[in-house]
Order: sequence, then structure tokens, then C-alpha cells
Amino acid sequence: MFFNVLKAKDIVELKEGSFEKEMLLERNESSFSIIALKKNEIIDTHTSVCDAAVYVLEGEIEIHFDAEKFKIEKGEILMFKKDKEHKAVALKDSKFFVIKI
Repeated sequence: MFFNVLKAKDIVELKEGSFEKEMLLERNESSFSIIALKKNEIIDTHTSVCDAAVYVLEGEIEIHFDAEKFKIEKGEILMFKKDKEHKAVALKDSKFFVIKI
């Protein structure tokens, strides 16, 4: 086991033109990562092989599932089942955790 104290908001930087991702933990298909997206940037449509949770540290994002979309603000969590096709859109400069289990 290891111990590490991190300042979550400082782990990834907001950069124009691409999303930044830092994998914090990974085992088999499960993972814990942090992502930074500038306003109006998009993570294209994809599916997760695990159930997932998205927790917004700062900013505001929208997660799109087919015709449904959910706005997630700082301090909120969205959870969803695996194999659901989705994409993410930053409504503001944002940083968020993605937990896949």
C-alpha cells in the first residue's frame, strides 16, 4: 500500500485544443483519473467497459447519452452503467474525476 496527498486541482492543467488526462490508479478494467477540459472542448463519443462515476471538481460539463444530456456542476456526481455510448462537453473550463469500477 502507498500513501500520497495530492492537490486535485493541480494534477492536470487546462490546455487549449485538447483534453488533459492523468491516470491516478488503474487495475484491470477499473481506474481513477482526472481530466481537464477547456470551455467548449469535447471528448468524442465513446463507451466505458465499466460502470462509471464522474465528479466535477471545478467548472461545468455536460454528458450526452443518445438524446439525453446531463449538466454536472462543481461538487456533483453523475453515475452510469457500462456500455452506454456517451460524450462530454465542457460548458466552462473544467476539471473532473472519472472513476470506473
